[in-house]
Amino acid sequence: MVLNVITAIISYLIGSINFSVILSKKIAGFDVREKGSGNAGSTNMLRSVGKKAAALTLICDILKGIIAILIAMFIGWIFNVENKSLLVQISGIAVVIGHTFPIFFGFKGGKGVATSLGILIMTNWQIGLICLVFGIVLIILTRMVSLGSCTAAVLFPVLTLFITENYIVTQGSGYFIYSIILAVIVLFNHRSNIKRILEGKENKISFKK
Repeated sequence: MVLNVITAIISYLIGSINFSVILSKKIAGFDVREKGSGNAGSTNMLRSVGKKAAALTLICDILKGIIAILIAMFIGWIFNVENKSLLVQISGIAVVIGHTFPIFFGFKGGKGVATSLGILIMTNWQIGLICLVFGIVLIILTRMVSLGSCTAAVLFPVLTLFITENYIVTQGSGYFIYSIILAVIVLFNHRSNIKRILEGKENKISFKK
């Protein structure tokens, strides 16, 4: 129980390091949450700061998910935890919550897509790559990042029902419930986007700029 709590706290704190806010202030001299959609994520960085800042934010946010899972695995290995998959799941959920509600930045963060991608790749690289490719294709076809992100999030639980190999650790399993929780968090964070999609008013990105 103590190790579970420690893992959750560490992962949450990692998630709370909001690179979009840090980089936007450093590069452009303003808080990205004060511009565009008000979201502290890669898409708003793209629109408000630029491509390089958005790419750097994306990479850093993905790395947060990867690092959090690696730390969970390290804790499980050092202390010889029997149910290592539970540590992985706690870490994954906590780091996304930290990204969404960062303690260092007034609990106003991003939507957790990039960090979730890092988690997916670490949890099961096969599922992670499928969700990534599916999301990218949908974004290219519709030019709506939110639609690709939400659909990929929903695809995650579906894939866990059919793919039983390539998980980072299998002791304890339970990845289906874990995947549903992550999907719900991402969908909840995109609730305003989903509303605009249904109304046909969602913002679209341009690949020409």
